[in-house]
Amino acid sequence: MERTLIGELGRHVGETVSISGSVDVRRDQGKMVFFDFRDRSGVVQGVVLPGSSALQAAKECRSEYVVRVEGKVNKRPEKNAKADKQNGDIELEISAMTVLTAAETLPFEPEAELNLDTYLDYLPLTLRTPRARAIFKVQSRIIAAYRAFLASEGFTEFQAPKLIGDDAEGSGEVFEVPYFYDKTAHLATSPQLYKQIMVGVFERVYATGIVFRAEKHATTRHLNEYTSLDMEMGFIEDHTDVMRMETRLMRALTEDLARNCAPEFALLGASIPSVPDEIPSLKLKEAQELIFKETGRDHRAEPDLEPEDERWLCEWSAREKGSDFVFVTHYPVSKRPMYTMEDPEDPGYTRSFDLLFRGVEITTGGQRRHDYENLIEGIRMKGLDPEKFSYYLQAFRYGMPPHGGWGMGLERLTAKFLGLPTVKEAALFPRDINRIDTRLSETPAE
Repeated sequence: MERTLIGELGRHVGETVSISGSVDVRRDQGKMVFFDFRDRSGVVQGVVLPGSSALQAAKECRSEYVVRVEGKVNKRPEKNAKADKQNGDIELEISAMTVLTAAETLPFEPEAELNLDTYLDYLPLTLRTPRARAIFKVQSRIIAAYRAFLASEGFTEFQAPKLIGDDAEGSGEVFEVPYFYDKTAHLATSPQLYKQIMVGVFERVYATGIVFRAEKHATTRHLNEYTSLDMEMGFIEDHTDVMRMETRLMRALTEDLARNCAPEFALLGASIPSVPDEIPSLKLKEAQELIFKETGRDHRAEPDLEPEDERWLCEWSAREKGSDFVFVTHYPVSKRPMYTMEDPEDPGYTRSFDLLFRGVEITTGGQRRHDYENLIEGIRMKGLDPEKFSYYLQAFRYGMPPHGGWGMGLERLTAKFLGLPTVKEAALFPRDINRIDTRLSETPAE
């Protein structure tokens, strides 16, 4: 009998079908055995009645057994129907069950609340839970919607190198990799230099790929490997063109999530934000003055926002502007990378921005230096040697349009959309200072 996906069973009421999937839960009630089965399309309840030829096989099955099941799709009695659940109005009356793969007993109860370390220690198993599947269904939609929006705006996707000569940000927090002929390569912290080069090729480009940071962070918002969603666009007037594009992107993302992931947001108790026509925007100096005036915290001499400042600004934006998002612009030249454009109308400050969302910076972007001599000046200003960037600088020696772009972390964005307590829950296989495909209990102490 041909396989029917669980998500299609509602169209087969009264028919005998064959499904294949995994046992989520097994429950014994008297002489009957109930199962919840899952496949890629969803979940359905099945029941083995007394006297069924499937009873012996049913007694052997436990959670995570992989099975093929035949049975009749029945309507549930109205009093037993669950309108808020997929297939909550039907049930599979099982007539035959074949074990395709047996499974050992799980090291934790399927419905148990696990602490983060245990959850991460058993990721190959915990990723199968409804909560984890919901998180990564949402994440898959975010990246699909990201690609779809930028493609509709005339952007071309490209794949940026992960092994690079020098760090795009000009910092020392990079992983070194032995390369051929006694050379040292680095794991890329950003596709920045390559996407700028590609502006000279396609004008509008984007990249979605893994990047690496060697900082020894131990926070709820940092990872040492994450997926960076990058974009670069040519022929802009200034950074506000990039900000307007991101506003439209965020609206497209939220609309896509509302259409495709409402059940996942409901399961996780999260809300999909609305995006205003214009996201509120403050210069860094204005934001710091506002924080000082309203809270008494004086960070006006700082070149960046403290985490508590980011949280406060998001709360202020939601309360006063009706927006979960807020842009902060004009960070000091000293704080931004070598390629960031200084604002000629505000010397010492850059045409750059961060987008804050629900208490955290999710995007850094701005206008770039496109003039060759001006870029050389920016490189030297950071104490770097232009000769080390000669490959990249070729693009600028031979003409580059005014351009700008952004970079954002997929995992952090996912975590904030879903209200997760840590970005590690939004990373399929998180890499941090303690973990790289090992259980924490097996990691030797430093």
